Amino acid sequence: MFPPAGQPAAVLFDLDGTLVDTVDVRIAAWLSVFNEWQLPASREDVAPLIGSDGKRLAREVAKRVGKTLDDAQAEAIDRRSGEIYEALNTNPLPLSGVRDLIESLERRGIPWAIATSSRREQVAASIAALGLRREPLIVDGTHVEHAKPAPDLLLLAARQLGVSLDRCWYVGDSTADMAAADAAGMVPIGVTEGSVVDEAALRAAGARLTLRTLSDLIPLLASA
Repeated sequence: MFPPAGQPAAVLFDLDGTLVDTVDVRIAAWLSVFNEWQLPASREDVAPLIGSDGKRLAREVAKRVGKTLDDAQAEAIDRRSGEIYEALNTNPLPLSGVRDLIESLERRGIPWAIATSSRREQVAASIAALGLRREPLIVDGTHVEHAKPAPDLLLLAARQLGVSLDRCWYVGDSTADMAAADAAGMVPIGVTEGSVVDEAALRAAGARLTLRTLSDLIPLLASA
């Protein structure tokens, strides 16, 4: 996979599994809420859907056991999953290279933001764990009608930063991230360190480049 050409106009990031090592906690929250709703689900059912819009994830899992959720039910499951996640996410840890990468972006004057399918109330602990000097621009699942893999979150973040789509890099760990970036006309970059899917899955979903850690992105900025 060849690196994207030229310095990006902006870099957008997913949160869970990309900046913070929280995917296992997120999966545990989903499995817990599906148990509450008596919807049989396994880690193998949930893991490939992590990063997607929560209501969509709930409907997909329910469909596998022959259940159809209406809008209110999908919303209730998504919201309850978030509540469980908040309770479980007590000690999130940043993934390798987060601070160095952010510092590298800021030294170069490259704007950046976070675009996550999570609800706003679910992100505070993870953002605090990053230890940043200032809170970044965050576009979350409450800001749009359709979260990932729809491109809406990413398009909104780019509009708020005032940058062109084709020169935006979107960095994520899930297939939904790659699909959303591709649909938005951005450069999809997959990072595997915190992911539950492999490089092949990320490439199949649209990744133009796959890296092991965020640190591996820094030389690309320097050479752009």
